[in-house]
Amino acid sequence: MPTVGVVDLEDSDFLLDVREDDEWRAGHAEGALHIPISEFVARYGELTEAAPQDGRVHVICRSGARSAQVTMYLVQQGIDAVNVDGGMQVWQAAGRPVVTDAGQPGFVL
Repeated sequence: MPTVGVVDLEDSDFLLDVREDDEWRAGHAEGALHIPISEFVARYGELTEAAPQDGRVHVICRSGARSAQVTMYLVQQGIDAVNVDGGMQVWQAAGRPVVTDAGQPGFVL
């Protein structure tokens, strides 16, 4: 499965967060698109509208398991997608910003 490390991500990379609503509210990467894995198939069109044409989709969850499932699905659909290794836990540990919807400091649930 295509995978990328948190340290290899650029601020401009397109990030898809597939964690559930309570996890998202606690804290997320600023600018990420949020589509919970439990709603992903029904909301797939939101991703195709938001994702950059000919760009890569970086998929993230808490630890990397759920995002791996979504990454495999996207690859099967012909989308250039990669799983973010270690997920939001590694994101936070690497010192990358975690924010709430209000822009305040958040945390990984």
